[in-house]
Amino acid sequence: MAKALVCYYSRTGNTEKMAIKIAEACRKNGLEADLKKVEDTDPADLLGYECLIFGSPTYYGTMAWPLKKLLDESVKYHRKLKSKVGGAFASSANIAGGNETTVLAILNALLIHGMIIQGEPTGDHYGPVSIGKPDQRSLKSCERYAGNLAALTKKLFG
Repeated sequence: MAKALVCYYSRTGNTEKMAIKIAEACRKNGLEADLKKVEDTDPADLLGYECLIFGSPTYYGTMAWPLKKLLDESVKYHRKLKSKVGGAFASSANIAGGNETTVLAILNALLIHGMIIQGEPTGDHYGPVSIGKPDQRSLKSCERYAGNLAALTKKLFG
């Protein structure tokens, strides 16, 4: 069975709530899913999954340093993450707080690894976002996004 890693950094718990919902939805849609805090994740861990989904709060319009550090250190596995499914999600304190730039920064790193990214034609196009504590709209977006990534992962990896 294909496996997903939902890896996140969360200081206030908002990003963590989204990560939990995404991991649950991956499982509901037929993937094994591990939920790990970024500080408990080694770059070598990324090799053991077919789907990698990363989440971060927005700090100065981009991802938090602990996630950036993990992705920077993953360079030692350049080309080894190619063709895995990737995704991103983010939270911020307010509207126009940088959610989309954070998600895109994460996706940029995944694309450089050669990962497969799936957009969303409705709702949160690049990945789920939350303003403050995730509301029902945000959690529904997390669920839909994880379902789409699970379907793609199963199609590619069985």
